[in-house]
Amino acid sequence: MTHWQDGLPTLTGDGVTLRELRRGDSHSLFSLLSDDQVAQFISPPPTSPEGFERFIAWTAKQRAAGTYACFGVVPRGLTEAVGVFQVRQLQPDFDVAEWGFILAHSFWGTGIFAEAAHLVLEFAFDTVGVHRLEARAAVPNGRGHGALSKLGAFHEVRLRKSFWRDGVRYDQMMWSILAEDWREARGPRSQRGNGTNRDDSPPYGHRHLPSGPDLH
Repeated sequence: MTHWQDGLPTLTGDGVTLRELRRGDSHSLFSLLSDDQVAQFISPPPTSPEGFERFIAWTAKQRAAGTYACFGVVPRGLTEAVGVFQVRQLQPDFDVAEWGFILAHSFWGTGIFAEAAHLVLEFAFDTVGVHRLEARAAVPNGRGHGALSKLGAFHEVRLRKSFWRDGVRYDQMMWSILAEDWREARGPRSQRGNGTNRDDSPPYGHRHLPSGPDLH
């Protein structure tokens, strides 16, 4: 098992690379992730490039503490991140964790999400040692629910009025993937997410970009 707390590994697929966020990603993330279509079902992201710089610094501190991992999503041919995937500890030793993602609207439907999601799941289960991985999706976020279902997540429960955004309280759905189910379901790498799934989805859940006053 790698010591990911000392620095996240670079995860490489056919059409996307996932790597640790860098300070230079702040401008692209601010520009691409401030879109209302992208931010509709997440807590408000930082409101400036400087806010994203503080967020990036925060992710490094949490990774070093061993409680959180955040990958920048870099499509093939680009150098800056156009989204993020996050895995957050819910119980000691990462036995139970929560994951979430956010991806720039211009990259929806390109196959990037499907490939990146499989890379993150492999990291969570095979590198970190997560047993149960949870996700929450606001009920109106149908594409997010569809994406989780296609990844093999199990729909468990409806969380009533559990997410507040712009003065509206939304119900959320709780989804989970267990390590044993993931390992049983996945085939050889050549048969898994390889960027061919064009039904990519927008971000789901609400614990994606911690956005307290210190990060804005």
